[in-house]
Amino acid sequence: MTDAIHKPIANTSFRAVDYCALLGRDYRTLPYSLRVLAENAARHSEGGSAALDVLARAGDAVPFRPARLLLHDMLGIPALIDIMAMRNRLEEVGGDPNVVDMSLPVDLVIDHSMSINHWAEKLALTKNMDREFEVNRERFAFLKACEARFPKLRVIPPGGGICHQVNLEYLGQTVLPSNENPDILIPDSSLGTDSHTPMINALGIMGWGIGGLEAEALLFGETTPVNVPRVIGLEVTGKLSDHVTATDIALVIAEKLRAIGVVDTFVELFGSGYAELSVADRATIANMAPEYGSTMVFCPVDERTIGYLRQTGRNDSAKLAELYCQEQNLWVEGMDASVDYEQVVELNLNQIGRSVSGPSRPEQRIDLSAATDRLSFEGEVERRVPVPNADHDIGDGDVIIAAITSCTNTANPRNMVLAGLVARNAVARGLTVKPHVKTSLAPGSRVVAKYLSESGLQDPLDALGFEVAAFSCSTCNGMSGPLEPAHEEAIKAHDVKGIAVLSGNRNFAGRIHPLASRNMIASPPLVVAYALMGTILKDITTEPLGTDQDGNPVMLDDLWPSADEVTRIVETYVTPEEFRDNYAAIGDVNDRWNAMDVGAGTYAWEPSTYVSFPPFVKDISPKKIGLEPLRDLRPLAILGDSVTTDHISPSGIITPESEAGQFLQAHGVAQRDFNSFGTRRGCSDVVIRSTFANYRLRNEMTPDQEGSWTRVEPGGQVTSIFKAIETYLDRGQELVVIGGKEYGCGSSRDTAAKAPWLAGIRAVIAESFERIHRSNLVNMGIAPLCFPEGVDRKSLQLDGSETFDIDFSEDLTTASLTIHRKDGHTQTTPLDLRLYNDGERATFAEGGLLPRAFRGFLAGAA
Repeated sequence: MTDAIHKPIANTSFRAVDYCALLGRDYRTLPYSLRVLAENAARHSEGGSAALDVLARAGDAVPFRPARLLLHDMLGIPALIDIMAMRNRLEEVGGDPNVVDMSLPVDLVIDHSMSINHWAEKLALTKNMDREFEVNRERFAFLKACEARFPKLRVIPPGGGICHQVNLEYLGQTVLPSNENPDILIPDSSLGTDSHTPMINALGIMGWGIGGLEAEALLFGETTPVNVPRVIGLEVTGKLSDHVTATDIALVIAEKLRAIGVVDTFVELFGSGYAELSVADRATIANMAPEYGSTMVFCPVDERTIGYLRQTGRNDSAKLAELYCQEQNLWVEGMDASVDYEQVVELNLNQIGRSVSGPSRPEQRIDLSAATDRLSFEGEVERRVPVPNADHDIGDGDVIIAAITSCTNTANPRNMVLAGLVARNAVARGLTVKPHVKTSLAPGSRVVAKYLSESGLQDPLDALGFEVAAFSCSTCNGMSGPLEPAHEEAIKAHDVKGIAVLSGNRNFAGRIHPLASRNMIASPPLVVAYALMGTILKDITTEPLGTDQDGNPVMLDDLWPSADEVTRIVETYVTPEEFRDNYAAIGDVNDRWNAMDVGAGTYAWEPSTYVSFPPFVKDISPKKIGLEPLRDLRPLAILGDSVTTDHISPSGIITPESEAGQFLQAHGVAQRDFNSFGTRRGCSDVVIRSTFANYRLRNEMTPDQEGSWTRVEPGGQVTSIFKAIETYLDRGQELVVIGGKEYGCGSSRDTAAKAPWLAGIRAVIAESFERIHRSNLVNMGIAPLCFPEGVDRKSLQLDGSETFDIDFSEDLTTASLTIHRKDGHTQTTPLDLRLYNDGERATFAEGGLLPRAFRGFLAGAA
C-alpha cells in the first residue's frame, strides 16, 4: 500500500485512507461508484495521486486492485491450470516454481458442473449430485489439489450454491480490513471470472466480471488498469405494483440501456425510489449488468444495505459498514443533488408491468400480454405431432423446458416465495403441468430450499414437478440436461419448434438446449405459470392456464398472491439463523468431496480429457520475441452483429456428431460421459474443437448453412470449422476473424480467446467489442482491431476469398489493413488497435499475459 493520508474511523480501532482530503470538496460531485474507485486508486498509487485522475473523469487509466477474487469451476479451472503449468514450466527452465502463487484471497465455488439429468422426482438432487461427481471427478480432484497447494485458495464444494449468490449472502462484507495492512479498513471489492459478478454491487461492493487471464495477473500481484468510465445515473422513481417482480424491472432496464449503449460505463442507481428497492431486488438488477452492456450497476450503501447484512447473519460487517461508509462519504440517504452523472436515464417503477424477454436476447423485452404475438411462428401453421409410446402429443410453441434457475432470481426471496405461492394456489385448484414440459428447480443456495421447505411451499412445487434438482447454475448455463427420450425423438423427427422458459439472465440461441428453438426469460412465478399453460401460443394474461376440479377456468391472476402474504412469509422464514447455519457448514455439504485424497508436492499431470498441460504455457519462450506484422491471414469466419462468447466457444452439451464428441469417442469416452464444453475447458484438445462450434452460428462465408461451417480458401471447399482449422494449421497459415458490432458479448469465458489462439487466429477485426472479451484477446496476444467509422465488412465487400496483411504502428496505437483480393487488386484501410493503456500495449507486445508474467518470474520480478 503506497503512502497516502489516513484518518481514524470513529468507534472502531481502524484507520482509513482519507481520499476526500486528497480530492478536496469536489469529491461531492463524484458518483458513489467513483468515490470507491478513487479510494482504491489512492491506496495503489504514489501519494494517492491516481485519485485525482478519478476526480478529473477524463478517461485516464488508474490502478485498481480488488480485495478478493471470485472464481467458479468452469472458468476457474483454466486459470488454475495456467498457474499450475507456469510452476512446472519455470522449473523446466531453471526458475523457482514457488514464486508463482496467489497474492489475494480467492474463493472458488464449484457451481457450473451440474446437469439436470434427473428431474420431477424426489431423489433428483441426490442422483444429479452423484452423477455430477462421477463425471467430474478428475476436475474436482484437480481443484482440491490446488486448494491443498495454494493457502489463499478456498474451494466451496459441489452442492454449496451458485458463486454469485454465495458471494451476496455470505462472502461479501461491504467493508473489511486491507490485505496489505489489517489496521486499515477499506471498501470490499470483488472481481470475478464470471460476467455476472456485478450482482455483488447490490451491497455497495465494487465488482465486475473479468477474464481468467486478467484474474491471473491479479493473482501474480499486479493491479489492473481501469480507465475512469462514464457513469450513467439510473434515476429510480415511483413504487412497484403488487404484480410486478424485480425480474420485470431488470428486463425493462436491459431494454432501456441497450437502446442507448452503455458499454464500458458504470451505471449507478439513485433517486427518490431507490429506497423502495430491497437489496434482493437490487441484486436481481445488478446481476444483469452484462445484459445491459455496462461494467457494473452500483448500488450505494444505505439503511437497506445494513438491514440485509443483518438479515443474512453478518452483524459485525453491518456495524463496520455503517460506521465506515458514513465517515467516508459513501452513505446515501435520500437524493444527493451534488452528484454529477454524465447521463441520467429515468426508471419509473409505476410504469413497469409484467414482462418476459425473447426469443434470443435478454434485451428483447416483451409486455407479457404481447408475448404470444411476438414469439409465435409468423407465416407457419401450428403443427402437432404424436409422441412415441405416449398418450399426448407435442407441437410448435410448446414449452419443453420450464426451469426456475439462476442466482439472478433465486437470490430474491420474494420471487421464490411468489413462485411457491402460485404453485400452492394452482395445486389447490387441481391444475397440473403439461406432460411435455421438463420442470426443474435449481436454487442458488441451500437457504432457499430451507425457507421453501419450512414455509410449506416446497410441497406444492414438488407436486408440479419443481423438486429441487440442483444447487448450481444448471439450465441458465446451458446445463439443462436431456429431455424425455420420446420428446426428443418427436422434436427431432418433425423439427418441432419448442420453447424453453427459464428464470435466468441469458437466452442466447443454442445456449439453453439445442432442441429449444426459442428461449424466454421470465420471473420464477411466470415459469410456473407457463409450465401450467404448456405453450406460448396462448395469451397467458387473457386465456386460462387450465380448469379446476369443477371445470371452471383458472386465470393467472387467480393464482397470484397478495403482496402482504409474500411479505409475511419472507419475514417469518428468511432469518439470520438460516444463513448462519447454512454457511457455517458450507464446506461439508458433499461427502464425496471430503473423502478425496489429493496428496501434496509437485502436481503430476496425468493423461486426461479434462485437465491437460496448455500449449500456450508449454510454448512460452524465455526470451521476448519482437512483435512482427501479420502477413497472409486467411479469414476463418465473417460474422454479423452481437456474436457472443457462446458462438465463439460454447459451454453447452457436447453432441456425438460434433468434432469434440468425435474426439472424446476416439479416446474411449462414452456419450453419457461427454459432459459439456464448459466442464472440459481444461483440455486444450477439446477447447480447440469448441472454436465457433455453436449450432446456431451464422458464418457469412457459408450463408446457406447454420452451424460450425466455413470455406477453406483458396478453392472454396465447404467444411467444418475445425477441419478448416486443421488444414490451415498444417499449412502454417495464420487466421483472422471478421465481425460486426458488439463482438464477444456474453459470458466472460477466457476460452473464447484461448480457443482462437489454439486455432491460429491472430487478429479479430470488428466494428466494436464487448469489454471483457476484448481484454481476453489482448491477454492472449490476439490483436483486437476495429474498422474506422463508416467502414465495415459489407462496405469492403469481403466474401472470405481474400488474404489480409496487418501492420502495427511502432507505439501500438494504430494499425493498417491491406486486403489482397483474388482478382489481384489490393486495398488498404486504417484500423483502430484497441489497446487502452500502456499496460495493455506492453502485454500485447510480449505476446500476451502469460509470456510476460513468465519472463518476469524468470527474471525474479513479478
